[in-house]
Amino acid sequence: MNGWRIYKQDQGLITWMVPLFFLASMFVHAHSAFAQEPPDSLGEGGYLLGPEDVLEISVWKEEDLQREVLVRPDGKISFPLVGDLHAEGKTPEQLRHEIAGWLRKYIPDPVVTVLVKKVAAYKIYILGQINKPGQYTVGNYLDVMQALALAGGLNAFAAEDDIRILRRQGNNEQVIPFEYSQVKKGRKLAQNIILRNGDVVVVP
Repeated sequence: MNGWRIYKQDQGLITWMVPLFFLASMFVHAHSAFAQEPPDSLGEGGYLLGPEDVLEISVWKEEDLQREVLVRPDGKISFPLVGDLHAEGKTPEQLRHEIAGWLRKYIPDPVVTVLVKKVAAYKIYILGQINKPGQYTVGNYLDVMQALALAGGLNAFAAEDDIRILRRQGNNEQVIPFEYSQVKKGRKLAQNIILRNGDVVVVP
């Protein structure tokens, strides 16, 4: 009889522990997947370099390796001992790491610094029934509402719930809808996306 009671207690303990173990394993798996997920290309991973950005690159104790360089229209820069290097789409830290890797062939443990001296690559376009339409070059990432405010807001003829964001991805163009009246009221806030370089906001 005592053995039966012990068996029942053990069985109850197992029944309680199995779902707990299952939930714990799910948490570990989710945490691992999140940790491996790359940061968002806008903001979380840092500023992404692009054409017309001006960089200041220097190597500690190497006076001949201090340059102010321009990211060319082809997305590349030129730097001594490295030659042409693709910079577009990389963060300053990624570019710094890559330059240091090339310089290790000539300099032991080079200490490289990459500074963005002038931001010129992040351009957005706001067109249509807006008070100040045009191209905007800004030094920080903007969401749609911030961009519309920068352009002076909608005019009296705007179809505020028919706004579209045109985004080019390779050879494809994506159309993203935006309902201004809903976001203004604090609804459907997921529509208030961060704009990417080259995005066109059309206000009909």
